[in-house]
Amino acid sequence: MFEGPVQRVVDELSRLPGIGRKTAQRLAFHLLAVDEVDARRLAEAIVQMREQVRPCRRCFNMTGGEECGICMDPRRDPHIVCVVERPQDIPVVERTQEFRGRYHVLGGAISPINGVGPDQLRFAELKDRVADEQITEIIVATNPTMEGDATAMYLAREFKPLGVRVTRLASGLPVGGDLDYADELTLGRALAGRMEL
Repeated sequence: MFEGPVQRVVDELSRLPGIGRKTAQRLAFHLLAVDEVDARRLAEAIVQMREQVRPCRRCFNMTGGEECGICMDPRRDPHIVCVVERPQDIPVVERTQEFRGRYHVLGGAISPINGVGPDQLRFAELKDRVADEQITEIIVATNPTMEGDATAMYLAREFKPLGVRVTRLASGLPVGGDLDYADELTLGRALAGRMEL
């Protein structure tokens, strides 16, 4: 549709999650319009990220060193671990400012339909951490999907017999939401996870 290099950038940008063809075209033409210094700074930032960022050796969060800042923070409770599917889930939990433990990134969720079983995820590494770090509680923060629920059930089955408390994030109605707009599954979870006042 466009001349070679422009079309190549549009094609590459449209491969990114959440970026459709029109957005990719807008981004490509924006990159053509900005100063060359700004475009090169973006390109160098991408290359530097790819070269320097790797999984934390303890929790598998993304970091520029051997261990991430959360794992190295002595103020964090090392006995409570929040299990998430992906590294990008960690900032979501951190923004609540309610969790002061550490994390463990599984690398996905159990999904037999997609051929993802426990062996493809970082369950063995979590088991090692439970033994080595005397973890007393695992908070399961997987997505509220069938795959996330299957992963949560697997974690409970594996770690409760070891004396580890396994909890799951409550799910239900959003603050400020109307009951009229809640689907049955969300409302059902809200009822099941109700708290005493």
